[in-house]
Amino acid sequence: MKSNALPKGFPVSPEEWEKVIAAAPGEDRTALPDDEKAFWQNAVVIKEGGYPAVREALAEGRKLRESQNVPLKIPVTIRLDADVLTALRASGKGWQRRVNALVREWLESERAARPGA
Repeated sequence: MKSNALPKGFPVSPEEWEKVIAAAPGEDRTALPDDEKAFWQNAVVIKEGGYPAVREALAEGRKLRESQNVPLKIPVTIRLDADVLTALRASGKGWQRRVNALVREWLESERAARPGA
């Protein structure tokens, strides 16, 4: 991973991680201010084992991810008129998902129009 891909101030060395681990709250988070409780609510704090233990816990968390319920999206290149693309992007976040839904709807209507196909 490129070093500039991490957020500013993100720990990059084992020494920096040790400082973060030492400053992290323990299992009892009742003493935290309310705004911090929400932040730490789903955190898994690994105090023992240092940096290698944190890396292992992160890797384990990635393995536990559930399988995807929707089919995978496949990136493609498609050529659209400039005004069409501008209008799609102007429709806001999720425009690619909406295009996918429109193409799916069109395919289903084509299938219904040609029963033998």
